[in-house]
Amino acid sequence: MNASVRKPRVAGFALFTLLLTAVFVALGIWQLQRRTAKHELIAALTERLAAAPVALPAPAQWAALNPARDEFRRVSFTAIYAPLPDAMVYSSGSAVRKDAAGPGTWAFLPARLPSGEMVVIDAGFVENTMQDRSVEDRAVRQLVTGQPVVLTGYLRFPEPAGWLTPAENRDKRLWFVRDHRGIASALGWGTVAPFYVDLEQPMPENGIPRPGPLDVHLKDDHLQYAITWFTLAGALLIAFAVWVRRRRPS
Repeated sequence: MNASVRKPRVAGFALFTLLLTAVFVALGIWQLQRRTAKHELIAALTERLAAAPVALPAPAQWAALNPARDEFRRVSFTAIYAPLPDAMVYSSGSAVRKDAAGPGTWAFLPARLPSGEMVVIDAGFVENTMQDRSVEDRAVRQLVTGQPVVLTGYLRFPEPAGWLTPAENRDKRLWFVRDHRGIASALGWGTVAPFYVDLEQPMPENGIPRPGPLDVHLKDDHLQYAITWFTLAGALLIAFAVWVRRRRPS
């Protein structure tokens, strides 16, 4: 009787162990694949950030741009900051700006091209820890001169809001996600380019807002995670083998 009960129980645990081991191994392989993709992304972004700036793509080409191929490409163009309400986007710290590691806000402004199209500019970082609208107003006011200015920066694309992203504060014109098209719609900027430009230069005389060069600092812990999953798979098999051995009659 005990032997007949023992066999199904061992078979059941064996099946469970094999399934769980397969899951752990699959997760480890997935982490290795993510590591390869992350390294390819870092190499591509490093190349784009180091390249000389090119002319801003013509409006007829905007629909064909996409983040996988065009994110972080350096561009240079002439535009005039539009006399429209600006927006500030909260940041707890930047992964691509060494000089913006702490909390503050990014100043988002619309700028009009000579051809009439509107491009949103992230004009730089403001050390505005309290998200004070008056601080942002003083920083932005100097930029809107009505005169054309040569802008150099990086093509960026909007980011989606997460489950925990706070709702925007329309009274303060404060957002918590870089959704420049949503901002443009809320503030009446009209139709804007599908990308925005993360400004590298020029630097305002007082350095506020603070534009600057970008650098790649993407987290790369995938190898550690892969080793962890493979270790769990091995430990599970060893534990099962020990369990089976102890159940054998002496």
